[in-house]
Amino acid sequence: MPSSVDALSPARPLPPGLAPMSCCWSTETMQKWLPFLAWLPNYTWYALKMDFLAGISVGLTVIPQALAYAEVAGLPPQYGLYSAFMGCFVYFFLGTSRDVTLGPTAIMSLLVSFYTFGKPAYAVLLAFLSGCIQLGMGFLRLGLLLDFISCPVIKGFTSAAAITISFGQIKNLLGLQHIPRQFFLQVYYIFRNIGETRVGDVVLGLVCMLLLLVLKLMRDHVPPVHPEMPPGVRLSHGLVWTATTARNALVVSFAALVAYSFEVTGYQPFVLTGKTPEGLPEPHVPPFSVTTTNGTVSFTEMVQGMGAGLAVVPLVGLLESIAVAKSFASQNNYRVDANQELLAIGLTNILGSIFSSFPVTGSFGRTALNAQSGVCTPAGGLMTGTLVLLSLDYLTSFFYYIPKSALAAVIIMAVVPLFDTKIVRTLWRVKRLDLLPLCVTFLLCFWEVQYGILAGTLVSVLIVLHSVARPKIQVSEGQVLILQPAGGLHFPAIDNLREDILNRALGTSPPRCAILDCTHVFSIDYTVVQGLGELMEDFHKRGVTLALIGLQVPVLRVLLSADLKGVLYFSTMEEAEKYLKQEPGAQPYNVSEDSVPEHKIALLKA
Repeated sequence: MPSSVDALSPARPLPPGLAPMSCCWSTETMQKWLPFLAWLPNYTWYALKMDFLAGISVGLTVIPQALAYAEVAGLPPQYGLYSAFMGCFVYFFLGTSRDVTLGPTAIMSLLVSFYTFGKPAYAVLLAFLSGCIQLGMGFLRLGLLLDFISCPVIKGFTSAAAITISFGQIKNLLGLQHIPRQFFLQVYYIFRNIGETRVGDVVLGLVCMLLLLVLKLMRDHVPPVHPEMPPGVRLSHGLVWTATTARNALVVSFAALVAYSFEVTGYQPFVLTGKTPEGLPEPHVPPFSVTTTNGTVSFTEMVQGMGAGLAVVPLVGLLESIAVAKSFASQNNYRVDANQELLAIGLTNILGSIFSSFPVTGSFGRTALNAQSGVCTPAGGLMTGTLVLLSLDYLTSFFYYIPKSALAAVIIMAVVPLFDTKIVRTLWRVKRLDLLPLCVTFLLCFWEVQYGILAGTLVSVLIVLHSVARPKIQVSEGQVLILQPAGGLHFPAIDNLREDILNRALGTSPPRCAILDCTHVFSIDYTVVQGLGELMEDFHKRGVTLALIGLQVPVLRVLLSADLKGVLYFSTMEEAEKYLKQEPGAQPYNVSEDSVPEHKIALLKA
């Protein structure tokens, strides 16, 4: 039986009827830009069956989640469904991970709510502009920018987002209306209006949360199917697996039936989702201006209104999607192309905006479900996207009766795992300084999301710069002072290193010689060269010597190019100590092409 890895193995020949047009459109190049060409020629019936099952499983999950995430974004429910299908089709052609599913997520919906003020036109325009930025970053290979956002910053942001999103659904769980969306105002008004709580919504919401929790626990403990199982056991196992996998759809359907039952009796104790327009909206260019009762809001004014969202939304979207893709690629032993992922998510947002989508990204929860369902290729997304489109055509009348408290239960149960309860203890044990960007990001995200991410990233970068400016130096005291920097020497570090060497070597009476062991130094810059030259002069004036050992080829190349005079270096520590102690048998090298050893010259000219 073929494995899921076999289903994605690269294809050698081009599909029948296609021949290489030129060297620039070789098979390898086409497969790089259109990854589906690598696995489609080897597609198997087994892969088709597994992709079909996985696509249905994810589809039954994404439909209720899309309705719920539209509520988080402050938009009508249909916009969640408009955002849930395009990524399925685009990723089929451009995606490099078999597991990832693109669509609305809790974190992205929170950002949309924050930067678009609950206005659909702003959300659609934000999707288009975010897609353009992401597509541009993909073409320019700028995925490396995401490397500057450290894990503590990500954990701080996602944990704060989990609290913000969960608390934002408390109003729906309690049946409260007209509650502001700003976090601190939400806290104030929820407690202020707690007396208006609707008992029906509370009871139904708590029952839905309990059912989701029980079904999730059952899903986590369902034993794997074995071929030797009796047919009846395998059937019951399949029924349990289906019910627990589609738990969101099952619970929402249950809540809608309860609400419909009350509607028939003429009494409705729940706040309902309400009317959802049927079918897809007409494709149209994203709105570059909006007409309001106060006049027309121009494109420039819309962009100014979204402000930092034009940077935060595309970056967080890319970060979330690529993190998900890399995580599952590592677990399932295959590789993803980060820059190709940028192209996929960018094009998804651009094309999605034509159908009134808000910004989307990779979903960790649905991607995990996809992987657990045994998906073999991105073709599973075709089934998911088809289910979403069918729901828009045939299920919108059913969506009317979905209680908002049930959707709130779906959202809360989906985002609770985002809060990492172990990260503080882990960082305290591994590196306590990393708690600083974690806490800064976590706290500031309750005020302004962009300030939290920016401040956390800035703190992380400052921590890295501090290690560059103050590299660890191992010191051995004795007749000859020996210093060994732990890494590269760059301009922020040279003044501190120079002062340290001067104090230890020339600050004693009598002054002593010193050895700078550069074994672990693989790069230096011009400022370091100047600092070393001044250090040599200081030693020369006091009648002692500073010697270098362990010079690596990149460092030698810089010193030769700088034509630094009077630098002595040795091949080994023993030779350096013999020379500085004036013992016979040690011969230094001057840093010049005439005195550099032949094997080093060969490396430099290579």
